[in-house]
Amino acid sequence: MDTKYKVRLGISIGDTNGIGPEVIVKTLSDQRVLNYCTPVIYAAPGVLNRIRKVLSAEHFFYQPVNSADALVPRKINLVTCWDGELEVTPGTPTPESGKASLDSLLAASRDLKAGKLDGLVTAPINKDNIQAEEFNFPGHTEFLTSYFDAPESLMLLVSGDLRVATVTGHMPVKDVASKLTPELLIRKMTILLESLRKDFGILKPRIAVLGLNPHAGEEGLLGTEEMEIIRPAIMQMKERGHLVFGPFPADGFFGMQQYKHVDAVLAMYHDQGLIPFKTLAFESGVNYTAGLPIVRTSPDHGTAYDIAAKHIANETSFREALFLACDIIKMRKEEQMPAV
Repeated sequence: MDTKYKVRLGISIGDTNGIGPEVIVKTLSDQRVLNYCTPVIYAAPGVLNRIRKVLSAEHFFYQPVNSADALVPRKINLVTCWDGELEVTPGTPTPESGKASLDSLLAASRDLKAGKLDGLVTAPINKDNIQAEEFNFPGHTEFLTSYFDAPESLMLLVSGDLRVATVTGHMPVKDVASKLTPELLIRKMTILLESLRKDFGILKPRIAVLGLNPHAGEEGLLGTEEMEIIRPAIMQMKERGHLVFGPFPADGFFGMQQYKHVDAVLAMYHDQGLIPFKTLAFESGVNYTAGLPIVRTSPDHGTAYDIAAKHIANETSFREALFLACDIIKMRKEEQMPAV
């Protein structure tokens, strides 16, 4: 791959009344980012000008462009997604801020599908006020999986060598057990193993699978899902030659730091994986959607309305999301290059 090539990275603005605009401006105020990528923000001048003024971000400059067809290298590019002034009320979600976040996401997704971008970093949305005819999904992951016609995807949280994925995503805990099947687990493990190889360059990845119940079911005393669903799926993957281990009791697994001995952990449901992950890596964590034909990352936090008006948001997670997207895009491009 041409080492001088700069990744064209789309950035959706998220809910304009949350901390998305703030962490974007703080991240891109460091001009060294332009050594790694050509950022393309999908928003409108008013939102960026306001936050730049509030933050006194003297080193944040952007180049308005008519479309992603006219990107200016070594500049922060802005593609305008809506007309007129948008009223910004930090800390308060509104129908207008929800529509703006959707307009931004749709515009960036269209350009990504058309090949005008190499990847996408999404700032946090409000999963309620973004709902519309074009967005009837629990979150970004489900929307992008559908939009890019992927049969399935996987939520993968990343911070350095710590990687935690979840079998089920945004669903009530009471529904988790009924959703688990050996077939579902095998599909998720397959996506995870392929992503570790293709996106992270790990030739023979090792993954640990958590149990669903306390103490991983205690041999059926506290639940049978481990014996009937999880263990059979692990055995099938082992028979195929994969390094898959478990099921492990979730509390002891993280308490004894066993995650340090594998390349990724597969949790059964959202909070089982995300609570330990965010405890260990909240400020640096990145949410990556594995299994898609495109590269999408996001910070591992939400809109944080409670601090949106205080302008004290930490941009580390967003910055890490941007760099991880660049790394994965370059890894994929290198994999596609013919051997010399």
